[in-house]
Amino acid sequence: MCVCPGPRRIAIPVRSSRLPLLSDAMPAPTHLFPLIRSCEISRICSTACYCHHKHLCCFSSHFAHGHFRYAPQKRFAALYRPKENFNHFIHARDYASTPQRFYLTPPQVNSILKANEYSFKVPEFDGKNVSSVLGFDSNQLPANAPIEDRRSAATCLQTRGMLLGVFDGHAGCACAQAVSERLFYYIAVSLLPHETLLEIENAVESGRALLPILQWHKHPNDYFSKEASKLYFNSLRTYWQELIDLNSGETTDVKEALINAFKRLDNDISLEAQVGDPNSFLNYLVLRVAFSGATACVAHVDGVDLHVANTGDSRAMLGVQEEDGSWSAVNLSYDHNAQNEREVERVKTEHPKSEEKSLVKQDRLLGLLMPFRAFGDVKFKWSIELQKRVVESGPDQLNDNEYTKFIPPNYHTPPYLTAEPEVIHHKLRPQDKFLVLATDGLWETMHRQDVARIVGEYLTGVHHQQPIAVGGYKVTLGQMHGLLTERRARISSVFEDQNAATHLIRHAVGNNEFGTVDHERLSKMLSLPEELARMYRDDITIIVVQFNSHVIGACQNEEL
Repeated sequence: MCVCPGPRRIAIPVRSSRLPLLSDAMPAPTHLFPLIRSCEISRICSTACYCHHKHLCCFSSHFAHGHFRYAPQKRFAALYRPKENFNHFIHARDYASTPQRFYLTPPQVNSILKANEYSFKVPEFDGKNVSSVLGFDSNQLPANAPIEDRRSAATCLQTRGMLLGVFDGHAGCACAQAVSERLFYYIAVSLLPHETLLEIENAVESGRALLPILQWHKHPNDYFSKEASKLYFNSLRTYWQELIDLNSGETTDVKEALINAFKRLDNDISLEAQVGDPNSFLNYLVLRVAFSGATACVAHVDGVDLHVANTGDSRAMLGVQEEDGSWSAVNLSYDHNAQNEREVERVKTEHPKSEEKSLVKQDRLLGLLMPFRAFGDVKFKWSIELQKRVVESGPDQLNDNEYTKFIPPNYHTPPYLTAEPEVIHHKLRPQDKFLVLATDGLWETMHRQDVARIVGEYLTGVHHQQPIAVGGYKVTLGQMHGLLTERRARISSVFEDQNAATHLIRHAVGNNEFGTVDHERLSKMLSLPEELARMYRDDITIIVVQFNSHVIGACQNEEL
């Protein structure tokens, strides 16, 4: 467990390789939430490591100003420096007294890229309906240590539909971890009919096994933390009890269910931190979750109905195959940051006119936070009095943390931040071939049109070659011959990646100025030490969902 502030040596707890089977009936409430340790490091790390969290509560000197969710105040400005061009790093002669000459071999590169990949194929018939989803591929590539991104995928067992989501943490990984474990349960409960909610509540009261709500599809590295399962279950139970009491007999609207689930989970995260827990470990855990933050981009697919709920700056993009076989991208989410004029206007309308100039400074909320919507981040939601009371009465680790004690500048009329998602509904068509959910680590490096083309060509195996663009570079005849030879080899060979998300990460990290994967560049990027990796890219988490065009077409015909 990483305890901030400052880099320090920590011991990594031994984790069991045995995962609970979440689709089974649950004998006790505490089994509803098999849990992940909030700050555990990837299995490839050694049993002891140095924490290099890139956030204010660690005050590490390895920040990259352009990438971090929190911007420093003036007294921390010396710790930050602007992101440099990667090419300056790899070609600099005076970077170190002994320039690094180590290159990863192709098998070593593949081992790193494939370490966290996961694939799931949906059965053709699951006993209830033929699914519009063929399956999905997902993968993660860390830049932070430990990685602050999370991912989740699950099939709703008591209703129709599949849930998939990516979660991007900041100021640590605790909030992203908690949201990745809990949000799908809140969504699933929000979608349940009144009779099923009553059946679940009666089972809890009588001590009977619970109906399984979700069937999770998880990589072995994607653990759930067991310590907080009872706390999380009690909060969820309170939510469904309220849904039972408020039942109006109307069919649940998916958009409304998604919005309610997001808002209720964020409210529970805040309430749990205010109430605290007699168990010192749990007390510190809920406070770490609340004081850190996370964005979320979640998709719910049910037949031809695709809903995307987004809070923050992760994105959802639809890959569409045109009649001529080319690929186009359709945005299914909007970034909630300073680049979104509607979002800036929304924030301004929620606060007095006198605060208009201080609300958004240097493209950040109150000059500090990049996303304008997020879970957790109670520094931007609680009153100053509540923050001081919780910090002063909290554990020493929290009280000693400078980040929890500083008050954002011009903090007059909280809350300044919301977790309420923006929900977009899309009716799937036969030409809609896939959906990409990804944290901003991908979108910072690739344009959505390139993402659509690369994934589309990967899934179909058909390449639409564009003229080689040299972008103003002086290219010799020999270099041009090499580019053409590489292109021919790439077309004639079978893809080395068996996972669409892995293939996309390979391009995101290894693409050169000509739009092709350069193994030397890929090797250098993947061999950067922890202290440097975060300066050139962010954590990348991707889920690629492939749709069944035949099922979608048949559903369309039935509706007609």
